[in-house]
Parts: sequence; structure tokens; C-alpha cells
Amino acid sequence: MFPGGDEDAQQQAERHTQQFESAPARALPLTATEDQQFAFLAHCGGILGFFPSLIIYLIFKDRGPFTAQESKEALNFTLPPTVLAIILNILAISIPVVGSVFAILAAVIWATLTVFSVIAAIHVNRGNPYRYPMNLRLIR
Repeated sequence: MFPGGDEDAQQQAERHTQQFESAPARALPLTATEDQQFAFLAHCGGILGFFPSLIIYLIFKDRGPFTAQESKEALNFTLPPTVLAIILNILAISIPVVGSVFAILAAVIWATLTVFSVIAAIHVNRGNPYRYPMNLRLIR
């Protein structure tokens, strides 16, 4: 074999991959602007239910304190009404006689979530923390 042949290339490739496999992946902390943006998005996501705030909380809770605080607040506020609205929609579909009453109640819940989410998003966009007036705070 020649020096620097196939064996040397293979050994170098193995050493190269071993170096990268053992390195832990660490996410960088959010800048102040990014922290405020993701907190804003967590509250805006309340229009769609609890899923956006849950995703933001799980991904960014360790990267920015403001995002962690505000996404948890948004998640605590949107989780119970979203579950209730889903149940009401299922009842609206399955019970045809009084289903329209359940559908109207679900629409009122979504409208309330939308109004409070927009109010909270405006406060957070200005850099102020927001506490919802009625919040169960299930997640601490």
C-alpha cells in the first residue's frame, strides 16, 4: 500500500466522525429581541388553541426567561378552554337536536380566547409581562 492510500483515508474519516458524534448539541440562549418575539408568538398562538404555546414552551423554555414565563402563562390560559371547545364540537356533531347550542358555546370560547390572546400579545410586544385575569395555572 502507498502512504496516504485507502487505509489512511478510512482512518481519518473514522476519527473525523468520532469527534462530531461525541459533541453535545446545545442551543444558544435567545437574544432579548428573540425572547420577546417568541413570547409574543406564544400569546398570538392562543387564537389557534394551546398547541402553539405548548410547542414554544417546550422548545424555548430553557433558552429565554421571558419566553418561558409568557408561553407558560399562555399555555395555562388556553389549555382548558381548548379542550372544552373540542368536547363541545364533538357533542355538536354527535347530538343533532341540540348540537347547535354546543357549536355556539364552542364559538364563544374561541372568540374569548382570541380577544384575550390579542390583548396579551399587545402587552408582551411592548415588553411587559401579562397575567390573564382568569387562569388556572395548571403548569408551574
